[in-house]
Amino acid sequence: MVVPEQVVGGQDLAKRPRVLIAEDHPGVMKAVCRLLAMDCDVVGGVADGSIVVEAAQRLQPDVIVLDVNLPNVDSLEACREITRMNPTTKVVMFTAMNDAAVSQAFLDAGASAFVSKIRAEDLLSTVKRVC
Repeated sequence: MVVPEQVVGGQDLAKRPRVLIAEDHPGVMKAVCRLLAMDCDVVGGVADGSIVVEAAQRLQPDVIVLDVNLPNVDSLEACREITRMNPTTKVVMFTAMNDAAVSQAFLDAGASAFVSKIRAEDLLSTVKRVC
């Protein structure tokens, strides 16, 4: 039996979301990469907000996991800019904060979802859901 190249281990690789992670804490970045790599293609990671918009343009991910408090950027403005420049890219905000007003501001700016770092186990299902 011949298996098409895009199918490996019974999984269609074409359907794996391409994810860019924007997170400044190395331990959190590593854990998120490990978690998402099970079912996603992690195409990059940035720790400095000054390059997140450029990385989104260059890498063209399906989803960006964006830390709300990324250094050297207003994450709300970055979210707005990313979704304006790449309307098909989904932005999932990732934060330790639990503030309804902040969450609503990011959703209004174009974010597709808001995931608490306290419930990081919800991140993979959220990424899959928004794709």
